[in-house]
Amino acid sequence: MSPDTQSPDLPAPARVGIGGPVGSGKTALIEQLIPLLGTRGSSVAVVTNDLVTREDAERLRRGGLLDPHRILAVETGACPHTAIREDPTMNLEAVDRLVESVPDLSVILIESGGDNLASTFSLDLVDYWLFVIDAADGDDIPRKRGPGVVRADLLVINKTDLAPLVGADLGRMQQEAREVRGGKPVLMTNCATGEGLDAVVERLSHDVLFDE
Repeated sequence: MSPDTQSPDLPAPARVGIGGPVGSGKTALIEQLIPLLGTRGSSVAVVTNDLVTREDAERLRRGGLLDPHRILAVETGACPHTAIREDPTMNLEAVDRLVESVPDLSVILIESGGDNLASTFSLDLVDYWLFVIDAADGDDIPRKRGPGVVRADLLVINKTDLAPLVGADLGRMQQEAREVRGGKPVLMTNCATGEGLDAVVERLSHDVLFDE
């Protein structure tokens, strides 16, 4: 049973993609979002994507933030963005399994395998997607205009606390990100401390979950 054909008594869960390069903090962001969404009454599940391992899913299960059956792993076996863009069949099957096993779901977070700035999500797979970049990788990332940076519904500039250590200008980075994105939202976060995460949840609640 697909999310589009589940019981009419229950709305289909929102499917939110979370992409970004290796080390940008995607899994750390999910670890912060799970409890914050839960406090708003959202029933959450997660699908992770890794090339040939289940490392991210195992990390989330060890963290104990969700029942293990709410976390599924997809081993892409190929270029990571293939399974979220060109042929998302494996991810759609994982979504179907979650919908069948947890019928009260309101949101499924789909984490992409680590990739470069070209990673994007198929809209057959997700309703909304955000892209995570790392401030410590340099304030020139937005100027490179990678498809992930430009096209995502929400851009998250993470690890803001590390910017001074590499001489990155956060103000410039945020301004240039807004310029290349044509005004689409850009938020700054530090997943180590939780700074900025409330704003991410507010955005998701407004744009995806349609909470008051």
